Amino acid sequence: MHKIDELTIKTLRVLSVEQIAKASSGHPGIALGAAPIIHVLYSRILKVTAKKPDWFNRDRFILAAGHGSALLYSLLHIAGYKVSMEDLKGFRQLNAITAGHPEMDLIEGIDASSGPLGQGIAEAVGIAIAEENLAARFNKLSLPIIDHYTYVLCGDGDLQEGVTQEAMSLAGHLALKKLIILYDSNDIQLDGEVKLANSENVAQKYTAMGWNYLYVEDGNNIDALTDKIKEAKTSEKPTLIEIKTIIGYGSSMSGTSKVHGKPLSQDEVNAMRAELGGENFTVDKDVYAFYDGISLKGQEQYGNWQGLMDQYQNQFPEEHQQLMNMIADDFAIDFKTQISDFPSDYQKATRVSSGQILNDISKL
Repeated sequence: MHKIDELTIKTLRVLSVEQIAKASSGHPGIALGAAPIIHVLYSRILKVTAKKPDWFNRDRFILAAGHGSALLYSLLHIAGYKVSMEDLKGFRQLNAITAGHPEMDLIEGIDASSGPLGQGIAEAVGIAIAEENLAARFNKLSLPIIDHYTYVLCGDGDLQEGVTQEAMSLAGHLALKKLIILYDSNDIQLDGEVKLANSENVAQKYTAMGWNYLYVEDGNNIDALTDKIKEAKTSEKPTLIEIKTIIGYGSSMSGTSKVHGKPLSQDEVNAMRAELGGENFTVDKDVYAFYDGISLKGQEQYGNWQGLMDQYQNQFPEEHQQLMNMIADDFAIDFKTQISDFPSDYQKATRVSSGQILNDISKL
């Protein structure tokens, strides 16, 4: 691991627990355990840039384990998104943009609101379906203008939810190869060890659903994380990467359920900060500079995409305009002429008429 990676991961961990301690509320377990995962994603994998957070062809990231929001906010701040240090200090406070669980209408750079476990995975499946649909509809052989991945960070609680089983079953059936779930597998949940409530064979279960399954033995090994994510991108199936981590890594409560949702003491937070260096709620200039470089790479990717879009507009002006209208939500449905009309004495089941209407809409 390079020194800048180590420094950045430590910074993410400390900033996260500082937010939680100041609020006297939050979940330090995932923030300490999964910091390397989110750092690898944003520094080595994701096609995004803070300079253009709404870029349509950016990769999407969904924090399904939304209780880990302090970690995401720390990353977004470091990466140059509009999350200030004052916003971090206001974590979980009334009217703050740094809500207890991520809300996409509050911060540019959050691709999905999450919180209820399982919801984020289902949202991600929908987003991946949309990417496949738009790519099939608009892409041309030499102009792949819709070409992005959807990444998810989830925990064991997400994978135990019913909605997750339905969504992941559908994703496997549809072979959504641009969907990659990173499973923060720390063997601990809210009130004890996972094995008290669940004994499934994760690899066999999701392989049976049509998923590609990969495994990372040490969640602190960022090179292994990077390699497995890159391997996942070569699969013709959606991928679940199980990553073994230690909940509350580096804290006095590490590896126990206590650290799931219990803030660390201020003394322990101060000790972690002292080891990192600097005052509370500060970031080393080298960390900012490192992520400035990452953002520049994203800007270059955005510029390349704009070049593709210019070519697309010249060669396929009508389809280009259709896509632009869709992106801008600038379209209307004329229910009198474009949607089936039903007489007053119509007697078929509403599920039949509803299906007919949906089929009409799908043709627009």
